[in-house]
Amino acid sequence: MENPVAISLISWFLPGVGHIVQGRIKRGIIIGAVVWLMFVIAAFSGGLYYPGFPFKDGALLYLLNFFAKMGNGLGSLISFFVQANPPKNVAAWATFEYGGRFLEVAGLLNYLAALDAADIHFGRKE
Repeated sequence: MENPVAISLISWFLPGVGHIVQGRIKRGIIIGAVVWLMFVIAAFSGGLYYPGFPFKDGALLYLLNFFAKMGNGLGSLISFFVQANPPKNVAAWATFEYGGRFLEVAGLLNYLAALDAADIHFGRKE
């Protein structure tokens, strides 16, 4: 694939695939496995239902939370549909807030992986 925008978008939407299409199969599998594992841990911890920070508490915190969650690509779509029907006692789970942080870190890590895939394409990184 020769289009750097397409490589970055596919790497963002499907973690690790941007590396795989460039022939970095081991790196792509490791990145994809780590991001998806963090997403699954977040899901089982109740992080998909974590509301984050409301806008009234601070625009910067709200935007950071939104930006980090959107970094999951396909995972952000999955979390959008799953959080529509939360369990009644999910906020009482001991791992509820940790799951939210795992979800955010997975998204931020996926942004770094997409930038890494673009850097490999441009030859700035091996």
